[in-house]
Amino acid sequence: MCSKEDIRKSIRQKKKLLSSEDKLQAAELVFKQLFQLEQWEKANRVLVYHSLPDELQTIEYLDKMLSKELFLPKVDGDTLKIVAYDKSRLITGAYNILEPDDNNYFPVEDIELIIIPGVAFDKQKNRLGRGKGYYDKLLSNTNALKIGICYDFQLVDEIPTDAHDIKMDIVIAPNCVII
Repeated sequence: MCSKEDIRKSIRQKKKLLSSEDKLQAAELVFKQLFQLEQWEKANRVLVYHSLPDELQTIEYLDKMLSKELFLPKVDGDTLKIVAYDKSRLITGAYNILEPDDNNYFPVEDIELIIIPGVAFDKQKNRLGRGKGYYDKLLSNTNALKIGICYDFQLVDEIPTDAHDIKMDIVIAPNCVII
């Protein structure tokens, strides 16, 4: 089994090869599948991330999700806080991520569905993040449905896990849905 750092390095290299068209096409396929899920239909309060340039793009889909009560994470020290999404009130926060310019935090316990980025996912729905543990801390405090989204090449055979790592309930890649 590859180490977490080996997987991160391999995925980083593959991401560099993606064209803008590849990124758009992948996001379109992933969100088409997400929006067809019964779990998506039933959820009212959804936490999604504002994507970085190397992550599966969510930015173009945020406005398409406004039929839901939409939230974004905001870095606060070594944790993520939850804030209502307002396109007109985003600022560049930690790690150059656009996040809400608001400290009116929403309890993660009241979120019903969370769309989560990852460096890699495996067929057992394990997730490998960037290594800071932000999402694992957040996810340990919620019973929300956890959906990881990624490019096809981010699906790997096996990810080494630690006791604090939180599994996904569903993983969606352009050509694969793992439930």
